[in-house]
Formats: sequence, structure tokens, C-alpha cells
Amino acid sequence: MNIATQAAQIGLEWDTRTGAVTVPIYQTATFRHPGLGQSTGYDYSRSGNPTRQALEEGIARLDGAARGFAYSSGMAAITSLLLLFKQGDHIIVTEDLYGGTYRLFEKIFAQYGLSFTYVDTSDTAAVAAAIRPETKALFVESLTNPLLKVADIAALSQLCRKHGLLHIVDNTFLTPYLLRPLDLGADIAIYSASKYLAGHNDTVCGLVTVKDPQLAEQVYFHQNSAGAVLGPQDSWLTIRGMKTLSVRLDRQQENAKRIAEWLETHPKVKKVHYPGLESHPGHATLEREARGFGAMIAFEVTEPALVEQLLLKTRLISFAESLGGVETLITFPEVQTHADIDPEIRARLGINNVLLRLSVGIEDVEDLIADLAQAFEQ
Repeated sequence: MNIATQAAQIGLEWDTRTGAVTVPIYQTATFRHPGLGQSTGYDYSRSGNPTRQALEEGIARLDGAARGFAYSSGMAAITSLLLLFKQGDHIIVTEDLYGGTYRLFEKIFAQYGLSFTYVDTSDTAAVAAAIRPETKALFVESLTNPLLKVADIAALSQLCRKHGLLHIVDNTFLTPYLLRPLDLGADIAIYSASKYLAGHNDTVCGLVTVKDPQLAEQVYFHQNSAGAVLGPQDSWLTIRGMKTLSVRLDRQQENAKRIAEWLETHPKVKKVHYPGLESHPGHATLEREARGFGAMIAFEVTEPALVEQLLLKTRLISFAESLGGVETLITFPEVQTHADIDPEIRARLGINNVLLRLSVGIEDVEDLIADLAQAFEQ
């Protein structure tokens, strides 16, 4: 069954008693037992809630996983997964990743004895060279944030199998609609579902999918023990958003390609990062492994003064953090999403004082281009 159909049908089967076509919001902390030593399958909502379960089963189906898990945020999801490791373990990580993930790794988990090496994960040979005897996992972003480099998930998965490493893929920018990491050999996929999956900038959610049932049991143990679970109201909002994932992303991708092509020709833009452009180094890889290129664009303007000008002069496009909603947003990674990364590292990676990140929404593309055009004017 096509993923678009599966997404639209999430939760449809849950209320067989009334036939409600949307899953009810089970706004309860606890559940009554039918008898001594008996359970309905639900005891306490930290351990399991029907609304959250509908979401977890839904994302598992979309990703071809044994199980899915819903957390209170994307960062809570990553935090819970790091509990799979112990002091002395080493993890290889995408170098130009989301600044919040870098902060979690370096300022929290490093003090508990985990070590991290950051490499260009679009270069499979560079990843192989970083493997040590104590390496336990590879953590990659399928499309990096904010430079939109493309990881060859299939090749990296093969490398991980060869060396007995856990392969974890943050697939937030592409979602299962465009790329299914587990089909390409990854063990775990992560989503900040606040972004494209929920899709309306109205809830915060993290989702995880796990390919192997035994590994999934370990992930559930940590989810239940640490307790950073998603509440039923936010579970319902995420389900509601996922139902329209395909139509939103189709429109957003179409808009993004048009805008990227327009930016490439603008005299005040010196570089455009968008994998849907044939000039992008990762275009062929993503064309082979995915069914689309996403709707994120990063671009460099010709002088720093243009950054503030664009951020403040756009009228339809909002200057705001986050991404993936139906509204187009623009942000300045150097001082916002990636401020926690050391300045020297940012400079080396190209996260500089002229780089802007655009999350393209579903508005009419001509209106978006017109908004950018007027903002470029003095």
C-alpha cells in the first residue's frame, strides 16, 4: 500500500465501538483493572496510551519498522536512544548537524563518558576512517541541517553491518514519505515530528522507528523508564498532521525547486544548497535512494548586510526558528539554530554570516518569490 494512503488512514481502525474515523484522545493518566492480576493492556499512560499507540503504530507502518515510539520532543527521542550506550562508547556523527543535537552530545552526554567524532557523512570513506575499536554507532542526518549534504544511507548501512555498528538516521528533513532509512539497512530512524510529520507548527513531538524487534524492546524499556513520552493531545495533533503529509510535501517540494532555481540566478546570491538541483553534489545519491528532495533550502548572500535585510523585509515569509510547517520560514543558522557549535567549527563547515535557511511552505510559489524579490531590494 502506498505511504500516502497509509498516512491518511492512521488511527481509522481504533474506535470500533462507535466507528469514529479519527482516534479518540484518551486524556487519562491511569486505567482501571478489570480484576486482580488483570489488565486491559493499559495500566498507566507513561507505559502506554491508546492515542499514543495509534501514532506509534502508524509511524512504524510508514517506516517499515517493527515498532515505533513517540516522545515529548525530538531531543527527548535522541536522549532516550543515547541510553542504549555506556561509558567509554564512541559514536561517529554527521559534522554539520542540528546545533541542539551537538549541544546534547557535547555538553551533556560527553560528561558521562560517551565520545563523539564528527565527520562529513556524505563521504563514506571518511566515515570508515573514523571507526575505532570502541565505536558502537553511526549517527547521521539523511539531509544535514543546515547545509543539506546527502548521506548514502545504503552504503553507510553496509559499512555499519561490516563493523557491527548501530546505524541511527535522523530523517527529519525527508520523512518516510520521501526516504525510508530502514529499507536501506539502517537500524533506527529518528524524526522531530514537530516538523514535516505534524506539519502545522502547533505541536512538539519526537518519533523513533526500530527495525529489529529485540532492539525495539530495549528502546521501549528506556522510553518507559525515562518517561519522556508524548501526551495524548499532542499524539492526536501529530496523527492529524500526518494524514496530509503527502499532499503537503508534494506542494512544498514543487515550491522549493522553483525557489532554488530562482535564487541560483539572483545577482545577490552566491551559492544555493538544494539537493533537487542537478548541480548539487548529492543529487544523484538522493535520486537513487529517495522519492524526492525535500523542501529545505540554504543559500548564501553576497554580503552580511543582506542577511538582516532579508530577515526583516520579508512579509509573507516569517523570520522564525523551526521548519516543516505549511508556512514558509526563514532563519539565520549562525546565531539561531547552530549557535552552540564552536565558531571555528561553524566557519570551517560553512555555517557563516551570510548563510540563510529557508523552510518552504505550501503558499503560492509566485507570491513567495515576489516576497523574496522585494526583500532583496534596497
